[in-house]
Amino acid sequence: MRKTIGILGGMGPLATANLFKKIVTMTKADGDNDHIRVYIDSNSAIPDRTAAILQGGPDPTAEMLSALRHLEACGASCIIMPCNTAHYYLPRLQALTGTPILDMLEITARRCAALYPGKRAVILATRGTLATGLYSAALERQGVDFLVPDEREQDVLMHLIYGVVKASRPLAPEKETWRELLDGLRARGADYFILGCTELPIVAAELEIPGPFVDSTEELARAAIRFCGYEVKE
Repeated sequence: MRKTIGILGGMGPLATANLFKKIVTMTKADGDNDHIRVYIDSNSAIPDRTAAILQGGPDPTAEMLSALRHLEACGASCIIMPCNTAHYYLPRLQALTGTPILDMLEITARRCAALYPGKRAVILATRGTLATGLYSAALERQGVDFLVPDEREQDVLMHLIYGVVKASRPLAPEKETWRELLDGLRARGADYFILGCTELPIVAAELEIPGPFVDSTEELARAAIRFCGYEVKE
């Protein structure tokens, strides 16, 4: 029996669509019937994770659990969440379901260790993700050297994530902002960049400034394809 994927999405909707596209384009298939069955609950009612973590905003768990129950009812073999910050709630959700939830941060950290041994990463992520320390802990477990953006750099990242992508504003005017951010991080010793927010692969793809990058959305798609027993088209 073929395994299936459940995407617990809506955090945000464009990042959810980007993950689904990557699953489709990265699956080795000769026709429609060779692809993985994917269930998507793009629940845009899920409260903002960074606001919940840093500012005591509404707890997103109830809405995340609602989407999870829908995906369980569909028969998903695994659950994936295209939101790095949402992984702060993964242990709580995993305790409420027997369906495995793939851990995007651990998957990405393992990929960093495999691709760039001895090199220094920088974690590009929301303030919420950085505040949890989850990426730092995952990278430390894999022996990956890394930098964390300073306050000014975090301001730029939050602007790109919330002020541009989530706000559905055009990215083209932000090209120099993105370039200056990456150049400044290289000057501080970064060898490559972890796109540790699922809005950032959208930024990187559209603005086309060289990395190198480790794309957390792509790594999650790759892991989900393999979990389901399909072959990844590199």
